Amino acid sequence: MSGNVLIQGAAMCIMAVAAGTALAQGKGDPAPGFPSRPVTMVTPFAPGGAADVEGRVFSNALSASLGQPFVMDYKPGGTMAVGMTYAARQKPDGYTYVWVSSTYATLPLIVKDGGYDPVKDFDPVSLLNKRYSILCVTNNFPAKNLKEYVAYARANPGAVNFGTGGAGGTQHLQGLMLELATGTQVTYVHYKSVGATYPDLMAGRAHIVPVTFGLAVPMLKAGKLRAIALSARERNPALPDLPTAIEQGINWEYSSWLGLITPAGTPAPIVNKVQGTLARLIKEPDLQSKFGDEYTLLASTPAEFKRHYLAETERWKKLAADTGIELSAN
Repeated sequence: MSGNVLIQGAAMCIMAVAAGTALAQGKGDPAPGFPSRPVTMVTPFAPGGAADVEGRVFSNALSASLGQPFVMDYKPGGTMAVGMTYAARQKPDGYTYVWVSSTYATLPLIVKDGGYDPVKDFDPVSLLNKRYSILCVTNNFPAKNLKEYVAYARANPGAVNFGTGGAGGTQHLQGLMLELATGTQVTYVHYKSVGATYPDLMAGRAHIVPVTFGLAVPMLKAGKLRAIALSARERNPALPDLPTAIEQGINWEYSSWLGLITPAGTPAPIVNKVQGTLARLIKEPDLQSKFGDEYTLLASTPAEFKRHYLAETERWKKLAADTGIELSAN
């Protein structure tokens, strides 16, 4: 009898090890039967911004791979508050996810009593890319490069309208970083979304905006904007003549990102299946071809993503302390 128990126990161990090996090699399915119906991808931004464009690429790839629609559900407003509040109230069954940008790392600093906790109410799925910004000015702005911009802004404190996609958002924080690095003072004009800043920038009502690389390049090549600096450490081959801010003597460096989260308590096997699918898709040439050279594609584990955005939160907390600014979601 005891021999049979030992044999059965050994067999179960062998099967468990085999199953674990299969999953590690991508041969197993951590959540059989998922998804069995459409999946909602809450997008707390207005259509047209970088996070929307990138999120749709990944959503479409998930749809094709997993056999069910991964549907973008736009709920912009309130520095992501509208979409985040909605998603936090959804059942954690694996059928609701939220596309988040770098702004997600600032939410713990600006959400005091918004009806949700940006960290406790959500579980991380994956960090998916990093991308840099191009500091763009309207064509009639009296500065041709970053050095001239700094000189103008210093001579005219408060006269520069710095467009952002919302108070506390990444464009706002990039502006604060630039002010701190250059000793300048600007007037922030907060729009409902990142995409809403571009028409006013092209029309000259906003004077300067940090624009995501992929969205900036077409507007620059069409002559609709002027670029004065790149937020990376090295130049990008797509715009070889555009110097970085660091090259121009200004310590302004920043990379934005796209990530995916889900309501807290979503079953780990489902989270792992979505993350694993994204990790596999990112390696495929078809998906890679949809992103330009300015992107670094990656598929972090949930734990890696959590460490990343918590570190970002600490970075912005220090920036707020150094600048004396109180971030607000209003």
